[in-house]
Amino acid sequence: MEYGEVLSRSWKTVWKHKILWIFGILAGCVGGNGGGSSGGGSNTGYEVSGGDLPPAMQHYVNEFGQKIAQTPWWVFVLIGLGILALFALCIFLGFTGRIALIRGSRMADEGAERLGFSELFSASTHYFWRVFGLNLLVGLAIGLALLIVLVPIIFLAIGTLGAALLCLLPIVCVIFILAWVVAVVLQLANVALVSDDLGIMDGLRRGWETARANVGPVVVMTLILGIGGWLASLLIALPVILVALPAGLGIVFGELAGSRGVLATGLVTAGVCLAVYLPVLILAQGILLAYIQAAWTLTYRRLRAQNPAAASGPEVAPTPNTG
Repeated sequence: MEYGEVLSRSWKTVWKHKILWIFGILAGCVGGNGGGSSGGGSNTGYEVSGGDLPPAMQHYVNEFGQKIAQTPWWVFVLIGLGILALFALCIFLGFTGRIALIRGSRMADEGAERLGFSELFSASTHYFWRVFGLNLLVGLAIGLALLIVLVPIIFLAIGTLGAALLCLLPIVCVIFILAWVVAVVLQLANVALVSDDLGIMDGLRRGWETARANVGPVVVMTLILGIGGWLASLLIALPVILVALPAGLGIVFGELAGSRGVLATGLVTAGVCLAVYLPVLILAQGILLAYIQAAWTLTYRRLRAQNPAAASGPEVAPTPNTG
């Protein structure tokens, strides 16, 4: 496979069709979320143990703890429901964005001169439940497998006071490799499901067949996109570390000067810097995700084209008429 052609064409696709940047941002919504709730109503003093926190910061921690203690329980219920709704919205937008990237990359590879947002978004909803079901099925299978493997390991480690963990390092390495294989197959299965309009099991089977028949090219592309994507993500996130610098300086000098004003100034400065850089971070990460998904889509199409015996799947369904 011409790796350079795939990588360069993927970048040309993403750069020409900048609408894919938006779907890359949406695809980044898929991720973990969580929250907790507690309740209480008291006007008495409420302090949170701060351990080694500086006194200036401990003051703000105590004030926050007092406000939490005085908040009615139903507020936490509403917050919990809001978090669940936001989580569901992120899942919908994340998978819809991923589907749109796959479909848009295929259309561009087939010569489409223009990609419309409404066209891609409405067409992506046609595949949402299948893509969501595929990822949910694989996620549940991985979770069950880890549970079966890790529970005996935990009991064995407790029974041997941790000595058995050294002997289990090879098992950990095997688990890591298997997780990597599953991630690659799942990536190809997602592309197959959307690109070839397949069902959940057929898409999973097509992804596995493609990876098994093209181990070398798949490994190379995984290393290129995996390592390259990791380095790019690190470079994009690097300014966030610099953004945290004013907060750190505010804590240090606020402690030395014994002034909460210095601490507040550092925190506010860090917050402003983060707010300024956040749009850049989101956009850059969206472009990166769009490029990686486009590269995987083109990789799948090239591998299928090189294997006539495996390229006999159904063609993609026509784009629904959006009026």
